[in-house]
Amino acid sequence: MEIVTYVVEGALEHEDSLGTGSVIRPGEVQRMSAGTGVTHSEYNPPVHFLQIWILPERSGLAPGYEQRAFPAAELHGRLRPLASRDGREGSVTVHQDVQVWAARLAAGEVAIHRLSPGRHAWLQGVRGALAVNGTTLAAGDGAAASDEARLALAASAASELLLFDLA
Repeated sequence: MEIVTYVVEGALEHEDSLGTGSVIRPGEVQRMSAGTGVTHSEYNPPVHFLQIWILPERSGLAPGYEQRAFPAAELHGRLRPLASRDGREGSVTVHQDVQVWAARLAAGEVAIHRLSPGRHAWLQGVRGALAVNGTTLAAGDGAAASDEARLALAASAASELLLFDLA
């Protein structure tokens, strides 16, 4: 599995058999490739986090770990890549044809994401209230999209979201 951890509030402590130990805080993203095997533990005092498990493109990958900080200013008013196959714009790398984007939008702001033909999307509302192509989502809601060339993400309140661009 490719395990992507996104902390919303609080802090999450991580230790694994690769010798990695860290604390993940808001604004940071961790990717752990379980690959051919790794043990890990997470200690979560009061913490709100999302953990996304993605099947890798092939089996037998070596275990790996990566963690990056994303300054808040890079997420405000726009979509910012957090994870991708090619590590674009400093995102963590995942072994799959997927892009994970995040945005924090003020009320009234709109972010646009274009999907290439044949791709799909999953939108996860983290905080606030927003609409995707006119469909309203609240914090915790998710929405799938296929056969859409353009996703318009319009915040009706201060909002935070994750967008998954999928093959």
